Amino acid sequence: MDTNSYQAIKNFILKKLQDVEGVLPEDKIKEEIQNAKTIISTVGISMFSMILSVSDLIEPSKEDWLRMERELETHFDVRMEAGILVQGEEQQKRDTTWWTGKVKQECSGYYWKRYKDHMSRSMAPEVVKTTDEDTDRVMDNIENPMNDSIQAFERLGMVVGHVQSGKTGNYSALVCKAADAGYKFIVVIAGGMNNLRDQTQVRMNEAFIGQDKGIPVGVGKLGDMRSEMLPISLTTAEQDFNKRDADRNKQGINLDNISTPILLVIKKNSNTLKNVIDWLKTQYRGQIAKHAMLMIDDESDYASINTSSEEDPTIINKRLRELLRLFHKSAYVAYTATPYANIFIDHEASNDDVGKDIFPKDFIYALKAPTNYFGAAKIFLDPKQKNIVKIKDYSKSLPMTHKKGEPISELPDSLYDAVRHFFVNIAIRKLRGQGDKHNSMLVHVTRFTAIHERVSSLIKEYVEKMQQAVNAYGRLDAVETKHPMLQDLKDTFALRYSGLEFEWKKVLHSMVDIVSSIIVREVHNNTKIPLVYRNDTATNAIVIGGTSLSRGYTVEGLSISYFIRSTVFYDTLMQMGRWFGYRPNYEDLCYIYMPEEVATRFRLIIEATEDLVDDLNRMAKAKMTPEDFGLSVKYHPDSGLQVTARNKQKSSKDLYFEMKLDGTLKETSWIPSNPISNKKNFKLIKSLVDQLEDKYGAEKWSDSIETENTFKSYLWKNVHKEVIEYFLDHFEVVVSDQFGLNSRMPIEFVQEYVRKMETEWDVALYNGSSEKEFVASKIKTKQERRKFTHKVDHLEVRNRQVSSGSAEFISLSEEERQECGNDRKAARSKLKRPLLMLHIMDGEISLEENGENNLPSQSDLAAFGISFPGGIESGKRTVKVKINSVTIKNLLNETEEDFDDNQE
Repeated sequence: MDTNSYQAIKNFILKKLQDVEGVLPEDKIKEEIQNAKTIISTVGISMFSMILSVSDLIEPSKEDWLRMERELETHFDVRMEAGILVQGEEQQKRDTTWWTGKVKQECSGYYWKRYKDHMSRSMAPEVVKTTDEDTDRVMDNIENPMNDSIQAFERLGMVVGHVQSGKTGNYSALVCKAADAGYKFIVVIAGGMNNLRDQTQVRMNEAFIGQDKGIPVGVGKLGDMRSEMLPISLTTAEQDFNKRDADRNKQGINLDNISTPILLVIKKNSNTLKNVIDWLKTQYRGQIAKHAMLMIDDESDYASINTSSEEDPTIINKRLRELLRLFHKSAYVAYTATPYANIFIDHEASNDDVGKDIFPKDFIYALKAPTNYFGAAKIFLDPKQKNIVKIKDYSKSLPMTHKKGEPISELPDSLYDAVRHFFVNIAIRKLRGQGDKHNSMLVHVTRFTAIHERVSSLIKEYVEKMQQAVNAYGRLDAVETKHPMLQDLKDTFALRYSGLEFEWKKVLHSMVDIVSSIIVREVHNNTKIPLVYRNDTATNAIVIGGTSLSRGYTVEGLSISYFIRSTVFYDTLMQMGRWFGYRPNYEDLCYIYMPEEVATRFRLIIEATEDLVDDLNRMAKAKMTPEDFGLSVKYHPDSGLQVTARNKQKSSKDLYFEMKLDGTLKETSWIPSNPISNKKNFKLIKSLVDQLEDKYGAEKWSDSIETENTFKSYLWKNVHKEVIEYFLDHFEVVVSDQFGLNSRMPIEFVQEYVRKMETEWDVALYNGSSEKEFVASKIKTKQERRKFTHKVDHLEVRNRQVSSGSAEFISLSEEERQECGNDRKAARSKLKRPLLMLHIMDGEISLEENGENNLPSQSDLAAFGISFPGGIESGKRTVKVKINSVTIKNLLNETEEDFDDNQE
């Protein structure tokens, strides 16, 4: 069935379902599909074409109807939870129900109602509902602009979302509601690149303005367009702010004599910000007292943060604060997916010229992603990692570290395979009735324009040869014998899609129809032909770029990514991940080609981020503040280093990193593959158990994994810290960096914790389920079964979880265990002493992550973990370790790379 017919009939049914109020009744989708079938059989497909105003409709096949039903079920079967709110101390005392409790009911809601209707045409009802709730809570926290009893206010907040999860849609809703509430001057500050500003302006035109160059777009197409309510936009999709155009667009009117809001969408650029400030000063002498401003700072962790000393704030940070200070009434809402930099702002800092810094002191709101979000956790925390293709052949032709003028004469085979994979994906999507949708492949291998251009040239040459081969031979029998490139295509299809619903021949025939439409585009400052996703035709593009694509820019219909960039900084790496987002009915076609070490780094980031969101949730329940969350991030074992290093000057001689271990779990998930080293560790644990049993005497503890009553886990209480210190000093820990962050055992900090904290310890030895036994003194346990992946110089515990989910319970009373349920963080908060956990493991070993056990098993593998007592409310106790000069140099080089304005 052709794409136009399929989509037209599907949209007809979708509109019927969207008109249903409330929860969609069970079997309603089947009912509406049957109604459509009945109409077609009654009036005929030609008459039905006239009803839909679509020419030459083709009646769907049985398979088409079934696929349509599945896709509609997927669209409506989406759940989304409301977000998490943490408020500052002063904010907790203010009226934070002014919008939901009063103004929302009293105002017309013109702008929000239009945008809600617009959203409902493409988003699941649950997503629209939750977006309404989320933005209501943000509105409640930014202040009522029409409250005459408040002469001046400044509200500073932050909304944390997920990369490519719909933050723009969220702040579009916020802008609409703010306009309904009476905010007169609205500034949206997009990213630092023109393409992102332009894209954001288009989105705001569709969501809020309703027209572009006088032509209705987005909400303007819905009807009920009231000219007297038309917002005044001082920027356009093609043009950033300039004073002359602003004066012309404003046509002599000012905030005092208009009833509609003024909107600016500007690039995050110091000159642009200065132009806005100067223009406002010219238009309105002194501060603006009567009218409130809302500033949306998109990608707020980029360039908005003051990384200089407070006496000399960085220029963009200074301009933002100047602009806010022009209004007596202002609300600043930062939007970011990576809040690591924002929370590092000094919340006490102030400057007489530009006022207080923009730390989100009043509130932080963390958005939840809907269930159909194809996000970082789904990709990188999946034990099977089915969406990742790990590549190893890039280092010769595309080394991860390279210079601007690096000669590139060939591409790795894995990149050619990824290009073929993209060809196959486009053909499959066409067969699935998505031929009218955009498709993209992202190639992100460098930050240098010259290398982008060379890589683009080589890819384009390969694409053209592939297009010629497919066009020439694609419809012939036994095409693989006609041209070697077609055999390569078939091999790629067989490797990736052995269980697909379409056979190879059908996919190839589909490819013939669209292969000529595939284009190659570069995205950087010197781009000659821009990447454009048009509304009137599907774009099938292989996109080569770097920084210009790594900050908020949406690559439409992205299914294949080839990525070999890396950095130690979490926010930079996450923002490079343009592959997150929504992939309706083609999530199974999405693959990321990347080196294993980069995939590991992403996994570390996601685990750290999820841990921080969990902290935020606990802080919200405990009525803690944004400042508390700031400290939580600053001293988090897996994120604080990046924050610390980024804010240091290159002249720094000494750099100390502080880490908070309270409430955390640290384990040696990397085991030495060297038999001598492991034997040493095994003997050390055996010696420790002998010593503990001789001096302290163990308590036996039954757990759920024991196989016989004679085998139990053991616990020794109130052990002197000197015993622990000796053990840690002599255990051979595998690390790949100074602190062991990649291996999740920051041994230097743990050793410093033992030296610094005057406390006794508990020590546990765990019983397992292996047939292998561990014997020491009078103690006898069964070894713990684990699966390992063999790396270059170590074994890694599968999923890097050494201990079981109930490991801390050995130190708790029965009553405390009941209170904690399955919550390990809650268990650590109840620990009276730090818990050293000893593990002797029997391992099944594979060469690949989640692969077959294709190496000899090993027993007597020694590991340990430490659960530190406390949690979010355990104070500001940290341990401090000096970073060596080599690490400082590497970190500062990363900083220079990530913020080099001339890099593209």
